[in-house]
Amino acid sequence: MKPQIIRTLAELRQIVKDWKAAGETVGVVPTMGALHQGHLSLVRAGKEACDRVIVTIFINPKQFNNPDDYKNYPRTEEEDARKLEALKADVVYVPDGAQMYPAGFASTVSVEGVTEGLCGAHRAGHFDGVATIVTKLFTQTQADKAFFGEKDYQQLLVVKRIATDLDLPIEVIGCPTIREEDGLAMSSRNLLLSDRARTWAPEMNLAMEELAEKLRAGGDWDALKAAAISRMERAGFTEVEYLDLRAADNLELLSAPDRPARLLAAAWLAGVRLIDNIAVG
Repeated sequence: MKPQIIRTLAELRQIVKDWKAAGETVGVVPTMGALHQGHLSLVRAGKEACDRVIVTIFINPKQFNNPDDYKNYPRTEEEDARKLEALKADVVYVPDGAQMYPAGFASTVSVEGVTEGLCGAHRAGHFDGVATIVTKLFTQTQADKAFFGEKDYQQLLVVKRIATDLDLPIEVIGCPTIREEDGLAMSSRNLLLSDRARTWAPEMNLAMEELAEKLRAGGDWDALKAAAISRMERAGFTEVEYLDLRAADNLELLSAPDRPARLLAAAWLAGVRLIDNIAVG
């Protein structure tokens, strides 16, 4: 059965009201479309944990600090709907910009602490846009559980912070990163890579895995970081924005994995910004 495609908040609220009246639990998977197996793994997790699952598709202009990045972001609604049909998603919520940000919209949700550094330092206003749209989607869908991938690890911690700080009645669940066979983290942005650049892209993950292994063996952080960046640059990455070791719970900077930690990176390859992270420690 095809999932029902809903484009207005009024329709969505009526459907969710009926589900809730029947005692059903609701899960939500917020996306910007261009769905890949990473997104679909979140839908599967939602189907296992909840009676109903809503997948939202909205390319949020407020989280793009580069207009060209927003313009070039893949838009594949019809293909996305076919993929969700196979997973028996219940509703696909596809609002337009006027529905999400009507005339006079003047509110922003802002999170401190976990938004500092990493992507927060390189994408001005990005996490304000994420926090604002996620808060809206949580209140619009009235979901009991929300499913996010660990690939966007900083975003995951931001969303958890929002739910905790604003007393939102929703459980935010992080799900493992899904990778291609060569180790590249699945991302909608991978569609923008040329065939040649796609062959270079796995070097980010390979460099990070090698760095993590040597860190666990007691290697020097500064030397290992420099070697990993050099490896990525030799593979064709033109700008490594960051390669950091951070505490897994609050993203505090670390120089050794003496507590649960994540290794996080962002770099540009052939005009496409790629990010990744892996657990260390």
